[in-house]
Amino acid sequence: SALGPYKGGLRFHPSVDEGVLKFLGFEQIFKNALTGLPLGGGKGGSDFDPKGKSEAEVRRFCESFMTNLCRYIDASTDVPAGDIGVGGREIGYMYGQYKRLSNLHGEGVLTGKTPGLLGGIELRPEATGFGTVYIAEQAIKDKLGESLEGKHCAVSGSGNVAQYAAKMLLQLGAKVVSISDSNGCLIFEDGMTQVDWERIIECKQVKRARLDTLGSQVSGKYVAGHSPWNLPDLSVDFAFPCATQNEIDEVGAKMLMEKSARGVFEGANLPVTASGQEVLRSHPGVLYIPGKAANAGGVGVSGLEMSQNSSRTYWKRETVDALLKDMMAEIYRQMKDAAGDSGTLEQGTNRAGFLKVAEALKGLGWVYIKPTSKL
Repeated sequence: SALGPYKGGLRFHPSVDEGVLKFLGFEQIFKNALTGLPLGGGKGGSDFDPKGKSEAEVRRFCESFMTNLCRYIDASTDVPAGDIGVGGREIGYMYGQYKRLSNLHGEGVLTGKTPGLLGGIELRPEATGFGTVYIAEQAIKDKLGESLEGKHCAVSGSGNVAQYAAKMLLQLGAKVVSISDSNGCLIFEDGMTQVDWERIIECKQVKRARLDTLGSQVSGKYVAGHSPWNLPDLSVDFAFPCATQNEIDEVGAKMLMEKSARGVFEGANLPVTASGQEVLRSHPGVLYIPGKAANAGGVGVSGLEMSQNSSRTYWKRETVDALLKDMMAEIYRQMKDAAGDSGTLEQGTNRAGFLKVAEALKGLGWVYIKPTSKL
């Protein structure tokens, strides 16, 4: 909380435990520092699984969860948002319960709310995916002198981050060759079309169904039990892991390098395992931007939602998108400057985030460095 109130997502997933929340919260501290906004870091959640539950069951759980959480959160203390298993619906149910219990209305105590209705901000669902592609575009142009147009881009996951990363990649002329869920993945050898994307959105956002139910409705081929990272015949120029932590292991990273992939941009939080990261580091010519920078657009726009709530204003979509682009450009500048001439973008990301938090701790007097005595 050195830089501001605790800020991070709530995750509802069977994998959630104290260890998962600790490492996600630790990463969140440095991610939030890179946004330039006055935000600390935190993470929370439950091992409740909303999949297969009725809407009434999800609502009752969200209300019970908030009944216990409400005493610990405040716009100046701790401001949760969404994450895996927690979207606009779940945020709305929790916010409704908070309003019942607190009799406080219009407070920026939760972000990810419905825009124009519950005090949410435009572009929030898209922000993480869009931001990941914006920073990838900048790195590819700066380091490789190229664009995303015509490049084979593999995307994993099919939640908000993956959906909108795919959308922005399509707008920039890239060929999106995959999208996935926990049961398998859809492969688009000739690239996903706009019609494919719309049908995936309907499947996930409206029907809340699995990708294997799409069948012949899309031009892609469904491969059960696989992810984009373990398919040897999938052509990949740039990888966008947007599903969950630890999805690209050492074998998957080596496979990407064998395919001559030229960049990995983390839309998810820590999607590459420690051994997978070592593989990427052994190829310094490959662009690797970790999630604390690549997916910081989501929490950045959440911070803007807090500002919008506190000022009782409403910002247009174009305004938010311009602010998001500027934010990702500034994050890229920070990581590049911190990396220097000899460092990688990954090293620059870690240095820039750590140094900002360290300076805040020192400025607050929370860390005191005793001067070394002269001999």
